[in-house]
Amino acid sequence: MKPLLLGVLGCSLLLSVEALYSPSDDVVELTPSNFNREVIQSDNLWLVEFYAPWCGHCRNLAADWKKAATALKGIVKVGAVDADQHKSLGGQYGVRGFPTIKIFGANKNSPEEYQGGRSSQAIVDGAMNALRSLVKDRLSGKSGGSGYSRQSDGGSGWSSKDVVELTDDNFDKTVLQSDDVWLVEFFAPWCGHCKNLEPEWAAAASAVKEQTKGKVRLGAVDATVHQVLSSRYGIRGFPTIKIFRKGEEPEDYQGGRTRGDIIERALDLFSDNAPPPELVEILSEELLKSTCEGSQLCVIAVLPHILDTGAAGRNGYLEVMIKMADKYKKKMWGWLWTEAGAQMELESALGIGGFGYPAMAAINTRKMKFALLKGSFSENGIHEFLRELSVGRGSTATLGGGVMPKIHAVDPWDGKDGQLPVEEDYDLSDVDLDEDFDKDEL
Repeated sequence: MKPLLLGVLGCSLLLSVEALYSPSDDVVELTPSNFNREVIQSDNLWLVEFYAPWCGHCRNLAADWKKAATALKGIVKVGAVDADQHKSLGGQYGVRGFPTIKIFGANKNSPEEYQGGRSSQAIVDGAMNALRSLVKDRLSGKSGGSGYSRQSDGGSGWSSKDVVELTDDNFDKTVLQSDDVWLVEFFAPWCGHCKNLEPEWAAAASAVKEQTKGKVRLGAVDATVHQVLSSRYGIRGFPTIKIFRKGEEPEDYQGGRTRGDIIERALDLFSDNAPPPELVEILSEELLKSTCEGSQLCVIAVLPHILDTGAAGRNGYLEVMIKMADKYKKKMWGWLWTEAGAQMELESALGIGGFGYPAMAAINTRKMKFALLKGSFSENGIHEFLRELSVGRGSTATLGGGVMPKIHAVDPWDGKDGQLPVEEDYDLSDVDLDEDFDKDEL
């Protein structure tokens, strides 16, 4: 087994160094060192592909991506990020599968996900539609820009709405008494390193707030003004970043200073402190939508009928799912389950079709794509299934008809063993049998 594993790893390592694009292409190779300069600070519209060299779909897309880049040259910028090599950059923009294409338009901090086709013509059409929308916004007076810089007077204020300005007066209540995790930058307005950190910190603040639903926040203290705080935490140089968790001593931030590094550390902190996502029974269409809304994937299990497993068997399956939801909580996926036969249209759309329980599918409700668990319904089997999907290696199909199937309203499981329906007893005492009835006919 070990030689085979080493062989697979060796193949993966070999593939990882094969670049899909070269300097002779019209596709701009983007990295953490040039992404801010080329894309974020640019007035151009950008289409950016996040790929992995070993990804088959990425390799298939490469020729059309190059062709589209050539066709759009001088009109729309087309770039590519090796997100396998530059994981922090992929993580910054929530890339969980390959290839992922994003459109960086008016607000570079909130790129849109490209949902169009993968042919060169479809890519060009999508780019031109995005360009028309950008021009229309500019004509109507809507500003673009990144929206994450400090106020231009060089003072201590922040114009980014997601960086919280902290002071001697509000620090204890806002940070120390909060149940949330805080990353706090202590800065000086005249500090060059602080000015370099400024756009990274502000952009990370927006991404972290969104991806952790406000459970991890970024703040800033002008240490030259709020000297009580500076003295309390022994600030001697700028910028100094500290991590605050309720009831614990502050911890020095030791990571990198790019937005990707900051976001990655923030998500680790969130994962360490966050409870696992709730495992929800599918009781209505509204409940399914609310659970899957905003999640890249919804993991759905179809469990055997309660008469087949009893409460103990069902709870065993649910326990496996709860453990896996905890293991993958950093992904912030939705986790749901239903009983076999309760949602037949959903089963049909997933190709489960009344057999093979327990079954599991991972659904991307935005792209209407799904993948089925082929291995065992166990921690190891589900982990392998989800791990493959996470790196873009899973086999996917289109959800039946490209739309979510009908979801029926059902009653929640009561947690008990199932009971067979009781047949009604009939009283035949008052019924007169035909006198000519021949008992021998029985």
